[in-house]
Amino acid sequence: MNGQAQPLPCRNTIKLAIYNRAKISLLCSMDERKLNTIRIKRVYLEPEAVDGRRILVDRLWPRELSKEKAKVDLWAKEIAPSTALRRWYGHDPNKWTEFKNRYAAELAANSVQVEGILQEVRAGSVTFLYSSKEEHLNNAVALKEYIEGVSNH
Repeated sequence: MNGQAQPLPCRNTIKLAIYNRAKISLLCSMDERKLNTIRIKRVYLEPEAVDGRRILVDRLWPRELSKEKAKVDLWAKEIAPSTALRRWYGHDPNKWTEFKNRYAAELAANSVQVEGILQEVRAGSVTFLYSSKEEHLNNAVALKEYIEGVSNH
């Protein structure tokens, strides 16, 4: 390189004086770790343009909802809480904190699926879809918190 500032060859670039390809690649990977917007929405609600990529994060397909009407781009059932954890929790508000802790442990042991979700969120805005009637204490909320937490480390 000639010693002048060069643009970085990656998305969301900033111009810095970089004289070594290893530094360029490190800065690109750091820059691309930034997450886009994660929205949470009940799968039964109508799709909207702001949803971005629609990812169903439930292990079971929503009752009485066709795949055509759901307009799900990705069914990430492997990222959902285990059947045992889902049954234990039963949407009991008194178990919410412990549910999040146990689910986080499951997610930590499922790094391949977590990385897949992180790649989706890095690529553009996403909406995590869930079927529960509970709007604030569900696995999509817990997953969003987890994904945002691991992306900051």
